[in-house]
Amino acid sequence: MNIQSAVLTTYSEGAKEVQAELCCPVDYDTSLLKMLPQEIIEKDYGCGDPSRYVREGDTVVDLGSGGGKICYMAAHLAGESGQVIGIDMNDDMLCLARKYQSEMAEKIGADRVRFVKGYIQDLALDLDALDKYLSEHPANSANAYHDMLAWQAKQKHEAPLIADNTVDLVISNCVLNLVSDAEKTQLINEIFRVLKPGGRIAISDIVSDQTVPEHLKANPELWSGCISGAFQEQEFAQVFIDAGFVGACYDKWDTTPWQTVEGIEFRSVTLTASKPLANNSHRAHELIYQGPFAQVCDDHGNIFMRGEKTGINATSYAALTSSAYQNQFIDCSPSSGSTIASASCCAPAANEKSDCCQATP
Repeated sequence: MNIQSAVLTTYSEGAKEVQAELCCPVDYDTSLLKMLPQEIIEKDYGCGDPSRYVREGDTVVDLGSGGGKICYMAAHLAGESGQVIGIDMNDDMLCLARKYQSEMAEKIGADRVRFVKGYIQDLALDLDALDKYLSEHPANSANAYHDMLAWQAKQKHEAPLIADNTVDLVISNCVLNLVSDAEKTQLINEIFRVLKPGGRIAISDIVSDQTVPEHLKANPELWSGCISGAFQEQEFAQVFIDAGFVGACYDKWDTTPWQTVEGIEFRSVTLTASKPLANNSHRAHELIYQGPFAQVCDDHGNIFMRGEKTGINATSYAALTSSAYQNQFIDCSPSSGSTIASASCCAPAANEKSDCCQATP
């Protein structure tokens, strides 16, 4: 059985019967849980609560939305002007999530949640549309297969499931590790593609303190159980930085491992970051780092000494003026002189203290 088949089988079973071994202990907002059907709560398989990063008015995409728990919580938090799109490839999970859609619309006050069938590593491909195409044009020959690929490329270009630069916040709860290693880079690039400039991510997932060896990666049961496909903990933030994200921050880090397999610790973390704002300016930029550290180095290699002007290029300026660096820099660029200040993607929810948001930029 390959990875994708194992994942589909495991979570189809999880939609029908509770699979307790897939759960990682999480503290959710009890007031939000009260509005959810018990079946959705019991058949939710996650390791964190990315819903707490939702802001009023957000357009939110939940990757691997499963039974819809986080989507419904996010829809309540996004308010009347917000909307939530849950994406999952599993028909049984989609059926569970949609089962309560009318009931939840009444509780929330509007139908602000939409569940769509898709791969989280390919947010342009509409799997419902693909299913319909294949029912009418079976790919039962080499020529038919190539026709299907051509149709697929056209659909992704002309009617993508999620369009470019349309999303305020991408969240995910313990599903990035279910994607094959060969597709993980595409997965991160797709998240970047759909976010608006300045858009944010809040990704709860399982990471390992060591690189997972190949014999564990070859175990479909461990893979579908959120173990074998885990990112190594340092690699997890780096893949987002490599894709162009800024302000990567481990806002939650469980000090106690969820599981230990062959001496490798697997734990839950939540990573936040943002897509930099567009900046087409070619003028010079200067920033002053305010502190509290004596010096910091950003992901572009710029070193900032506290209280000293530092010249940077437009790419670095676009990154450091994002919300992830709230109140850390003073903009001394020509015709500027204002303090960079906006709501921080890395800030914990109201009345909640972050476990780990003290890293330097």
